[in-house]
Amino acid sequence: MTDQIAVLIGTGSIGVAIARQCAVGRTLVLADRDQEQLDVRAEELRNEGFTVETHPVDVSNREQVEELATFADGLGTVTRIVHAAGVSPNQAPPQTIVAVDLLGTAFVLDAFGKVIGQGGAGIVIASQAGHMGSFDAEVEAQLAHVPLEDLATIPALTEVADSGAAYILAKRANALRVQAAALSWGDRGARVNCLSPGIISTPLGRHEMNGPQAEAYRVMLDRSPAGRMGTPSEIAGLAAFLLDERGSFITGSDILCDGGVIAAMRAGRIG
Repeated sequence: MTDQIAVLIGTGSIGVAIARQCAVGRTLVLADRDQEQLDVRAEELRNEGFTVETHPVDVSNREQVEELATFADGLGTVTRIVHAAGVSPNQAPPQTIVAVDLLGTAFVLDAFGKVIGQGGAGIVIASQAGHMGSFDAEVEAQLAHVPLEDLATIPALTEVADSGAAYILAKRANALRVQAAALSWGDRGARVNCLSPGIISTPLGRHEMNGPQAEAYRVMLDRSPAGRMGTPSEIAGLAAFLLDERGSFITGSDILCDGGVIAAMRAGRIG
């Protein structure tokens, strides 16, 4: 094993595409709730020449996230973190989305912010959905700064009753939480950013394209400037830029990579 450690949480297509670029020359820790997928991805990446360790984790469980951070830190210096775990509106009820996508991200930022090494960098994969909502300043301040012990109890989270609304809220919270975490990560000489993809051609993306909101997704693609789905490799290229020395002056940011969907929405092309 090498002395530098890269951690991928969530072994879907986007996360693995990023790992293929950011984990070269590092020991790669793969973490996922799905043990079968974890084993498959580990074998796949080992066959490609990566040094891989695995650790199961449910990101909605703070203790398990902290155990993962301790495990990774015990292997060497953690210098790359990619948090790509999450569920979509078509997969889960609102409180599960809050628990996994919002609270899970907050747990990861906190736990790995305590072990990230000097010169390290992290990235949270959020979504264009985080740019679709409108929240007042008080709610945004709570989402960004309320301590982990109290975060689950703020009204914005306890009162959300729709999976779509919960997803928008969670992804906005991801960007806000990353911005706040950039300060404590910076105290350790590290950076952290949020990346918000649009509709990407992954199994999850294609699942959404065949779900209840399929027509809305087709309209987004047809009326966006790019006019197509994105690919995991496109997201991975941008993530690699943010994680390595080329992105050394970028931290606490949310980078939208959506083929222009949000631009089209704000121009009124998409209703």
